Amino acid sequence: MDDNKKKAHAADSYGEMIETETIRFERLLPRPIERVWDYLTDSDKRGKWLASGKMDSRVGGTVELIFKHDNLSKHPDPIPDKYKDFGEVSTMQGTITNYDPPYLLSYTWGEASGTDSEVTFELTEEADKVRLVLTHRKIGDDPEQLIGIAAGWHTHLNILTNRLEGVEPKGFWSVHIAFEEEYKHRLKL
Repeated sequence: MDDNKKKAHAADSYGEMIETETIRFERLLPRPIERVWDYLTDSDKRGKWLASGKMDSRVGGTVELIFKHDNLSKHPDPIPDKYKDFGEVSTMQGTITNYDPPYLLSYTWGEASGTDSEVTFELTEEADKVRLVLTHRKIGDDPEQLIGIAAGWHTHLNILTNRLEGVEPKGFWSVHIAFEEEYKHRLKL
């Protein structure tokens, strides 16, 4: 693989801090764009890679996220001790701040610190793929939280990619923990 292809692949794989308290990820996903949009907005499909829950599909509407990490793969693995407080199921609610199907979705994301961050999904068609850009803003500056967020999104986006490609994903937690180690080095925190 030449250097340009390696750089392009790395940009699609690892999240980058693009400004203070903001991390961005990119993925190239199989078309059609409407199918990718469904995986962002439909509770059942979203529950296969991130979290299920109702979504009031309009600006100002609510989004409920019900996380069940054991349901993301046929290969579940135990919750690491450091995440036992989250339990088998955790729930979060947010407010939709942008909604433009099938191109743009943003909503607030409740943080453990008690403040809300914001997650934005942008979809664009590129040749035979759909580019997903995920930007998570206002995530704070706590190093452990930043590492956990980066590893979490990376793991969830890998599962989304697997689902769209018809591949059974690996268990969430073992992959997440490995990415935490990688992001400790990448983010230099």
